[in-house]
Amino acid sequence: MKAVIPAAGLGTRLLPATKAQPKEMLPVYDKPTIHYVVEEALKAGIDDIMIVTGRNKRSIEDYFDKSHELEYTLQKAGKDRDLKKVRKITDLADICYVRQKDLKGLGDAVLAAERHVGDEPFAVLLGDSIVKCNSCTGHLVDVFEKYQKSTIAIREVPNEQVNKYGIISGSEIDDDIYKISKLVEKPEIGQAPTNLAIAGRYVLTPDIFDKIKETEAGFNDEVQLTDAISKLDEVYGVNYHGKVFNIENRIGWLTSSIDFALDDDEFKDDLIEYMKTFMD
Repeated sequence: MKAVIPAAGLGTRLLPATKAQPKEMLPVYDKPTIHYVVEEALKAGIDDIMIVTGRNKRSIEDYFDKSHELEYTLQKAGKDRDLKKVRKITDLADICYVRQKDLKGLGDAVLAAERHVGDEPFAVLLGDSIVKCNSCTGHLVDVFEKYQKSTIAIREVPNEQVNKYGIISGSEIDDDIYKISKLVEKPEIGQAPTNLAIAGRYVLTPDIFDKIKETEAGFNDEVQLTDAISKLDEVYGVNYHGKVFNIENRIGWLTSSIDFALDDDEFKDDLIEYMKTFMD
């Protein structure tokens, strides 16, 4: 299976930090956001990855490419540990790139990968969303293999936040597995069918490409992937209970860095002591 990582958005909610730096390259603790996303695909057993980029996103390609000058400098300085880290990034996966020429929404970004994907099922992982702990995508792949139908990750969100997400409704047919009957992109508060939100991870059948082509621009005058998925004959949802960090706004970015930093025993105690100074 191949993976598609859409990473073409402008990141306007994080300006000015994203004026010349892709939001997917903003560091979450000690790695760029998109590094975590690629690692999740690898945990799911997927190492053929296409990243959908746009203008001013060249740093993503540079990050996963070989850096001869940096490696030479580290090797000459005897910094073997750092050299090993840099080389590991280059060897992570087989990554290729395509540009979304016009920013017409997530559906259009996924459509840009059609030639690379072909007529096989594929995974989609949003490039500005980090799912922590177990491989959410790996779980989706397992469920997809059982039902052989498009499968998406969902999670419960507070009722007052449903207007920020694609929302689903359906019937629970197994533990945390839903047969979806309806999908709505960013419904008004009070009009959402449930509080189960799409979590930015998908395994889709290739017929999604035809559905995207049939889908007119919707919310925010963009071609919404949610609208295209709703046209499929059968879709399943997997309720994921792990942490999901959306690196598309300041609070999501800040809390994600703190959360990952607290996993590092070298700095954990110092960070906790620093945070306590704000509680006095």
